[in-house]
Amino acid sequence: MTIQRFETSARMSRTVIHNGTIYLCGQVAEDRSADITGQTETMLAKVDALLEAAGSSREHILSATVYVKDMADFQGMNAVWDNWVPEGHAPARACVEAKMASPELLVEISVVAAIK
Repeated sequence: MTIQRFETSARMSRTVIHNGTIYLCGQVAEDRSADITGQTETMLAKVDALLEAAGSSREHILSATVYVKDMADFQGMNAVWDNWVPEGHAPARACVEAKMASPELLVEISVVAAIK
């Protein structure tokens, strides 16, 4: 089976497709100065764009791992998440508190999805 890698650097690929499954690397907000709501919204918009480019959509997400810098932001992140996930299409999901790669980042997500 062929493995397709997109936007690959020495460290990672932004998207990997194998056997009808799409793997996205961790996605973060465009505007790192935004609050948890703004960071979550732009992060999920990036997920939408990457999934579309790979032939999928949020309705086909199989699993998501969400990393928040501080669990005090859990409710704010979930408010955006709950409005973003289509009804009846909630993926398997984990959410953990994690130290971020950059101090201004509040949230990051890694996604696995099926191709449409």
